[in-house]
Amino acid sequence: MKLITIIVLAVIISIGTLLLIGNNSKVTEEQPNSMQTTPTKPETIATTTPDTRTMLVAGGCFWCVESDLEKLPGVIEAVSGYAGGTTENPTYENYSKGGHKEVVEVTYDANVVSFLEIAIYTLKHMDPTDGAGSFNDRGEYYGPALYHETNEEKQLIEALIATIDQNGPYDKPLEVAVLERPAFWPAEDYHQNYYKGTLSGLKYQYYRNASGRDAFIKKHWGEDTGPTLPWENNLETSMTQMNEAAWENYVKPDDAILKASLDELAYKVTQEEGTERAGTSPLDKEYGRGIYVDILSGEPLFSSRDKFDSGTGWPSFTAAISANAVTEHEDRKLFSTRTEIRSRYANNHIGHVFPDGPADRGGLRYCMNGVALRFVPEAEMAASGYQMYLKDL
Repeated sequence: MKLITIIVLAVIISIGTLLLIGNNSKVTEEQPNSMQTTPTKPETIATTTPDTRTMLVAGGCFWCVESDLEKLPGVIEAVSGYAGGTTENPTYENYSKGGHKEVVEVTYDANVVSFLEIAIYTLKHMDPTDGAGSFNDRGEYYGPALYHETNEEKQLIEALIATIDQNGPYDKPLEVAVLERPAFWPAEDYHQNYYKGTLSGLKYQYYRNASGRDAFIKKHWGEDTGPTLPWENNLETSMTQMNEAAWENYVKPDDAILKASLDELAYKVTQEEGTERAGTSPLDKEYGRGIYVDILSGEPLFSSRDKFDSGTGWPSFTAAISANAVTEHEDRKLFSTRTEIRSRYANNHIGHVFPDGPADRGGLRYCMNGVALRFVPEAEMAASGYQMYLKDL
């Protein structure tokens, strides 16, 4: 029986050899004809060199974020890891103690997908309204964050958050941290591509289903989970308004025009460092959500977030809307030394800051003249070009 089997195998091998020789002969015979065709010019061959870049995102459990991002066309690789803390070489056992978040480093081809599209896609695949964790995982180290390396990227992220706050499907404001990109530490090998493993993949799928992530995404975005927004023109408007903030190019008119455009009290306060009478400004009792801007330039100065009732009769705040919103100057009038507050771009006198504010909120009291300010309610901020400040309310 073994002999018959050997003979049959020998015959099969012989036939296969003859067929192979025949095919090779055919190729050899046809080769000269193919060589006679006009060669393609090198410059007509379409070759695109990948524009490889990286960015950093955080959206809760890095298994899930990595899994979702690797499905996005243009993403070359997504690597789970840790970032943002104070310790080096963090591990899964100690990263949270060192102040790190679970993050994903995304390597992508910018010819195929953009920084903005990845940011949109990432926000759609998480709960961006929960700054204290992510679904069943609690703690700031699971909180959402988008990282930037340039001021342009920072503005892009802020405009994106503002337009989703204004137009998006959520019933709460976004709580996504906008952070400068820190050092990235890749997680252990067993965390990478966790969703692809035979056993780990089963564990991952069970974990993901139990977390409620997919149900949350479907509830808010339905099938529209791609890297675009249905109101993207609003995002372009946000960016335009951010890049063309009128107050940054404000040029103060001459004194005659100022006197004509301001009433007597507003001129005296803003240009001659006067003070309105206590209790006379309607803004002292204004506690609606919104921002307070310079009466002339429109530059944002204070937020309702920081307003409090000081009992003095003047609008009072615990802080300016941002660190660079106002300027401080030594004031030696009235036989004492005080710290004067002026608007940065218009250089108008707004008031003074004193060290007798609420201790649990920093201890400062920015005592402002209401006549030097204009209140922009939350509902009017986007239309007035202040949507990037909605996150500061």
